[in-house]
Amino acid sequence: MANIIPDFAFRRHFLFAGFATILAIVSPALSKAANVSNELATQEMVIGHPDAPVTIIEYASLGCSHCASFHQNTYPEIKKTYIDTGKVKLIYRDYPLGTPALAASMISRCGGPSKYFGMVDIFFRSQRQWASSENPINALGQMARFGGMSTDDINACLQNQALMDHIQGVAKHGQDKFDVNSTPTFIIDDEKIEGAQNFETFKKIIDKALN
Repeated sequence: MANIIPDFAFRRHFLFAGFATILAIVSPALSKAANVSNELATQEMVIGHPDAPVTIIEYASLGCSHCASFHQNTYPEIKKTYIDTGKVKLIYRDYPLGTPALAASMISRCGGPSKYFGMVDIFFRSQRQWASSENPINALGQMARFGGMSTDDINACLQNQALMDHIQGVAKHGQDKFDVNSTPTFIIDDEKIEGAQNFETFKKIIDKALN
């Protein structure tokens, strides 16, 4: 699991300081940007039937290798067995660890709910490339273009202070309410799962919740 800095107030200050790096490299030309409204960008991102009897809340960082492992190895089985059959819905909540992960979360949300999970998938699959890049923010921008975002879209997104505040507020709420201090962390009913566990671990807890 990837550990978070324990003092969230310090972490918030760290991310704001680091975010100056992002603002320094994006251009001010925003007139052609076509991102969704903040109302859409900040809404709960959910996959699955809204009336599914069981809800999984996932707190993840797009820069977390364990999160990427879960989404590539375990999530497809959960989706096939439980989400696609209407038994489970998954609420994905951003819990970015570090400035590049925060930027990736912002870019993913700027496309809105219809593009969000596609962007999340792109960033997880390309994580090794952008996370190890000398300029991860530029690398993220290149990946985002595969998702249909223009340079202006990306620049406008990364300067959206309200969106950044929302993402960090959701992460803070997860820390306060569920004691989330590492990624990935999952909440299923009253049970908490930490780390990229295998499908069988999730199956036992989901089946228990269904019954």
